[in-house]
Amino acid sequence: MATKGKIIGWTTAIFVLALAAFIYIKFCFVYSEGINEGDINYFQKEGFIFKTYEGKMIQTGYNSKNSNATIQSNEFKFSVADEAVANEIDSRSGRQIKLHWKRYLGTLPWRGNSQFVVDKIIENDGPKSLPEDNLLDVPMQ
Repeated sequence: MATKGKIIGWTTAIFVLALAAFIYIKFCFVYSEGINEGDINYFQKEGFIFKTYEGKMIQTGYNSKNSNATIQSNEFKFSVADEAVANEIDSRSGRQIKLHWKRYLGTLPWRGNSQFVVDKIIENDGPKSLPEDNLLDVPMQ
């Protein structure tokens, strides 16, 4: 009888640990993160029970597959969980914007409808140049 109880206990413990690992990997583990830049196509607050901020960004670029080098656009759908970040995105509509996002493998109703969750805005300062201190001092011959 003692061995049957141990087997059930160990099986239950392994099942609970496996379930906890699955839930963590699916909903809490950051699979990837990155930055996208483009124009906000729409940005709105939506939902029945959990009101979340959802948006779509249009990213333009050149299509290298075609010999005519036509311009193509890609859509980037995202969610925003933080209201301060959502207000900042809303205030910058109509301009190009850089968004830093984290991608999760699953969605949670209070985090948004997308796997891509924007957590901050990157300032768009234009082209960067090297400061004069960092230039190599090569003697002329």
